[in-house]
Amino acid sequence: MKVKQQLNQLKPYQPGKPIEEVKREYRLETVIKLASNENPYGCSPLAQQAIMKELDYLALYPDGYSRALREALASHVGVNEKQLIFGNGSDEIVQIVCRAFLQKGTNTVMATPTFPQYRHNAVIEGAEVREIPLQDGHHHLEAMLAAIDDHTRVVWICSPNNPTGTYVNDVSLRAFLDKVPKHVLVVVDEAYYEYVQAEDYPNTVSLLQQYENMMILRTFSKAYGLAALRIGYGIAHEHILQAIEPAREPFNTSRLAQVAALAALNDQTFIEQCAQQNKQGLNQFYTFCDEHSLRYYKSEGNFILIDFGFSGDEVFTYLLQRGIIVRSGCALGFPTAVRITVGSPEQNETIIRVLTNMLKERSEQFCEETF
Repeated sequence: MKVKQQLNQLKPYQPGKPIEEVKREYRLETVIKLASNENPYGCSPLAQQAIMKELDYLALYPDGYSRALREALASHVGVNEKQLIFGNGSDEIVQIVCRAFLQKGTNTVMATPTFPQYRHNAVIEGAEVREIPLQDGHHHLEAMLAAIDDHTRVVWICSPNNPTGTYVNDVSLRAFLDKVPKHVLVVVDEAYYEYVQAEDYPNTVSLLQQYENMMILRTFSKAYGLAALRIGYGIAHEHILQAIEPAREPFNTSRLAQVAALAALNDQTFIEQCAQQNKQGLNQFYTFCDEHSLRYYKSEGNFILIDFGFSGDEVFTYLLQRGIIVRSGCALGFPTAVRITVGSPEQNETIIRVLTNMLKERSEQFCEETF
């Protein structure tokens, strides 16, 4: 049997190492996972309560229209309920978009490095992938515009970008959208939207009124702390969502995910607290980097990419042996960096202490080798 030829050039997505595996491999009692940009504070207690109440209905299929969540989310976001599409995580909506728009003979434009599932799903559909290198960690929008032609179907903008944490500001996004041909769908992936603090971050929902060829992606996996339940959503004009709806699997979001997301949506105090704590955590890392003259990007997400000037795999292994899981930049397009999820103050203090010891040990080793 033969699978699609394009699958031969792809590798399955590699998530961060599970805590249980690290404990077993290194015989550790305690492990801190700061690799997958999960919320260190979990989810709202209201979401947990909603899940418990729903356990009696696990034998029943979920609402395929997600009506209760749809109506509440539409009100929260400020759109018509038919302007929403739900997915098994926002990455399923990436897959739906690719299934709906891309095929052999078409192309899609994206930054690199960025969230890898844009490229992954485009390759599966047989489309040409046009990757434009980041410019000082930011989307090079002018070069992305230049890459668009009559065969371009989708352009991806990850803002804040994973793995750099940088964003596209309001002025830049508007100028970009003004020049993108109307036959091209611009997908603005805002998975980390709730963490953003920048004052010039665009109000993308309001931009939908002017730009009908735009879609926004958001998720309940990050700030809302529901990563295990896999539920995300897209916002776009109704005619776009009607067109791509046949590419969505039936019952693609579970009963538990729907009720948990609805309850979590009603606890914005929890989200605001998480955003503020994340801001304080980022400042902990900024101070560490400045003290040790390490390069980094100011982040609008709940993670930071730090360039140590030597192999990210080496930093990853050093931390792993001491019970801390991060992501090596070698797999993210930044071979001398690591991406670290912002944790609780205590978790941040722990990893900063370990990283400080690592830098001290390397400095002492360098001195010994020199003399």
